[in-house]
Amino acid sequence: MKRRRFIQAFAAAPAAPALLAQQPAAPRTATEAPKLDAANADDVGETVVRFFTAPQYSALRKLCEIISPPLGKAPGALDAHVPEFLDFLIGESPGDRQQIYRTGLDLLNANARQKHGKMFADLDAMQITAALASLRVPWTFDPPADPLARFLREARQDIRTATMNSKEYLAGAAQTTGRRGFGGGTGLYWNPLD
Repeated sequence: MKRRRFIQAFAAAPAAPALLAQQPAAPRTATEAPKLDAANADDVGETVVRFFTAPQYSALRKLCEIISPPLGKAPGALDAHVPEFLDFLIGESPGDRQQIYRTGLDLLNANARQKHGKMFADLDAMQITAALASLRVPWTFDPPADPLARFLREARQDIRTATMNSKEYLAGAAQTTGRRGFGGGTGLYWNPLD
């Protein structure tokens, strides 16, 4: 007898939403709390810099702007909030990786101060081209011995990866291609269910 009732209830389940939609809404009482819409935490909260110092973070922002600028309708690294993400990622990374980033950003600022008398973030395009000359060296399997060149190589890869995997970049790419779930329909970024 229990199996029969289960099957009857299971068969009636698709009709339940339609029946509930026909019911008039009950008036709300004064003691009942209003229903609030939920918000995505990524859309509401502001990111706070926690790992890098202010000069390091400003150099990282400038580096992100240079390595991954906006192209057409695709957002750049700053639009995709890559500096904030890298601040979090490197802050949670192993100590040797943290040291590569801190040393590299400090070297960028020190070289800019020594050669031009200002911070890396304040350099013009010609000065930045000279400062990032090691990025034009052909890639090899072995990491560069120079700490600045090693940092720039790793930072370039991290900035590009973080930009291309960001919610903003994937949304922009989906708009330009007209496909939802850009990337062959594999769903490269998870969105909350509505």
